This record gives sequence, structure tokens and C-alpha cells, in this order.
Amino acid sequence: MSFKSIIQDMRGEFGSISRKGFDVKFGYGLRSRSHRVVQDSTMAVVVNLKQTCWANLPPELLRDVLMRIESSELDWPPRKNVVSCAGVCRSWREIMKEIVTTPEACAKLTFPISLKQPGPRESLIQCFIKRNRSTQTYHLYLTLDQASNDNGKFLLAARKCRRPTCTDYIISLNAEDMSKGSSAYIGKLRSNFLGTKFTICDAQPPNSGAVVTKGRSSRVVDMRQVSPRVPAGSYPVGHISYELNVLGSRGPRRMQCVMDAIPASSVEPGGVAPTQTEFLHSNTDSFSSRPFFRSKSTRVDNVQSGPLNTQKSRMLVLKNKAPRWHEQLQCWCLNFNGRVTVASVKNFQLVASVENGLSAVQEHENVILQFGKVGKDLFTMDYQYPISAFQAFAICLSSFDTKIACE
Repeated sequence: MSFKSIIQDMRGEFGSISRKGFDVKFGYGLRSRSHRVVQDSTMAVVVNLKQTCWANLPPELLRDVLMRIESSELDWPPRKNVVSCAGVCRSWREIMKEIVTTPEACAKLTFPISLKQPGPRESLIQCFIKRNRSTQTYHLYLTLDQASNDNGKFLLAARKCRRPTCTDYIISLNAEDMSKGSSAYIGKLRSNFLGTKFTICDAQPPNSGAVVTKGRSSRVVDMRQVSPRVPAGSYPVGHISYELNVLGSRGPRRMQCVMDAIPASSVEPGGVAPTQTEFLHSNTDSFSSRPFFRSKSTRVDNVQSGPLNTQKSRMLVLKNKAPRWHEQLQCWCLNFNGRVTVASVKNFQLVASVENGLSAVQEHENVILQFGKVGKDLFTMDYQYPISAFQAFAICLSSFDTKIACE
């Protein structure tokens, strides 16, 4: 049997398994409204593999086969086969952990942890957000068709929760369970009473250098499913502020983002941003690869993590790119390269501020995050290094909140 036929046979084996247990409901004629969580079918995969010749495949050959599958399945939905391979068993999982690189290196979102890792350096990952006004929920999708925003791979969901003195946006990997008690909870966005200041909170420490302490804010996630107890904290990773418009002058909103967990040097050549490698809690099932993300150690303590151990000037500061007034159109304009089609006060582009040591020219060259309206309840979101999809989504959620004092 030739090596090519081995690859084709193995892909066909996983294709049949994927259709049964890893049915990702966003392709093959289905619209992105079907965003319910993909069920994990690891046991079914293992049973099927034990009945085939792949159970006792030599490690060297197995690695070569998995590498070829990973390199050939570049986009979703075919890339679900890579996720299927990672969910087979421990040995397959360890190999896939070595083969699949971070979004920074490959510009692809494969596993749930990819949503917590910085995007690519040289290009923007294109996504879109759908808003549901009746349920006050927001769903983030990976753009699959460049010509349309109706077809996408579900990534994250958020639910707006109004409180007497603030507003919370609960962010989850599960589109059906957006609660802080869910095992799919990964963070939140909290605003002040006026909706002018926001705090992005991560459910787990943003960097490995955090100090292990016991805090009152520790919380046990889904005690019935997670053993031993795995606390999910509330670690500030970013602060967003909108400038007050007391005089009511014309123009778009002015915003600034201070990324507590990202150093300012990350936007410089050779700069590095913190990269999470795994989830601390185990039941992350949105991409149907729960076993892949269990922590190597089953004992997890609450970790106290705050801003970088440096002064504020060392943190990455982002600000919205100043638009230009178009005399003929009589409106403020930004070049979104065709990704935004509807004028809205919510539209923005974020660039690194001159506070990070960049010149005014460098500041406007590299757009790190752009967000804009393309339909009544449809918005595009494109981001790149050094922020992650989770951080970008949280920043964009802040634009949805009502800001009477800023407009």
C-alpha cells in the first residue's frame, strides 16, 4: 500500500467518524444559526480505531500521517479532522499538540485554546459578530466565505447581564450555556454605571509568572463535573475607557485600551506577548476536543494574577485610529478595506499608541483590531498579534454598550 493511499484511507476513516460524532454545524448548506455545542465522541472514535489497522500504527509512521493530515486540512470544516485526531487517545493527542502550532505561527484557529492565544503577526484573522437583540446575546464566528458573512465557524458567545451599578458581558465557549457557573466560562467584560469604562477579566491567569495564593474571589466551576476542584478567578487583563463628550462635539467615539497582561514591547520587532498553552479547567468542549485540554496536573490552585510587574507605561496601550472627514460624503471615514459597509458610531480601528514608543507614522500603519457594521445586527471583527480572539471580542463588546455621555 502506497503512503498516499494510507493517507486517503485514514482520512476516509476519520471522515466517517466525524460525520457521526464531530458534526460541526456550520457548513454543508447550514447557516451559522446552528451554533449549539459539538458533542464529544472520543469513546466512539477509540472503539472504531480498535477495529482498524490504525490501532497499532508505528509511532514514526503515525506522526508522519498526522502531519500530512494537519498540513492538508487547512480550513474549516475539513480541519475538524485534525480535532478528531487529537481526541482519539493520549499518544495521538501529544503528537497533535506538537504538530499544531499557535495562531501566531500558522494563522489558524484549531482548538479552543487558540482563542486565548495571540493572532498572526502579518495578517488579520477575519471574524464576524451576530447580535440578538431579544436575548441580548452576541455570537462570534470565524469567517469561512470572504464574500459573505452568513457562513461561519462558531467561536465564542456572550450574554449581557444588567446590574444596578454595572453591566456584565459573560463570555463562554458554549453558545447554549452562558453562565459563570458553566465549565465553558472563560471570562467577562464589566462596565461602570455610565458605560464609559470597562474591565476585561480572564477566568484564568494570563501568564505563567503569576503568584500562587488563596483568595476570597476563588470560585469552583461545575463541581459535579470537575474533580478535584478547579477554581476560576477573575483576573484583569485589560481596561477600556471612552472619552467623555461633554460639549457634544461631532465625531466618532474616542477610546483607549490598556492591555494589562501584554507588554508594550510586543508590537516591536521581535517582541513577545504572553501565550496560554492550556485551560486550567477540563470540560472545554466547544471544539469537541475536551481531552486535549485537560491540565497535565490534576491539582490546580487559585492563582493570583494582576497587571504586569512594571509601570503602566510598560503595558500595551491601544487607541482608536483617528478618522478623516470626507467633504463629499459629509461623514467621518476610515479605510476598512471593504470589511465595513455601514456607517456607525460603533465602527473603530485600534492601533498601538505613541505611548508605546512608536512614531506617529508607525502608529497608523498597523491596525491591530478593527470592528464595523455590515448589517442591522451583523458586524465584522478582524484582529492580529499581539491580542487574542477573546480579548478582541471583549473589546468589541464594549462598543455595543450605550454611552450617552460619549456621543
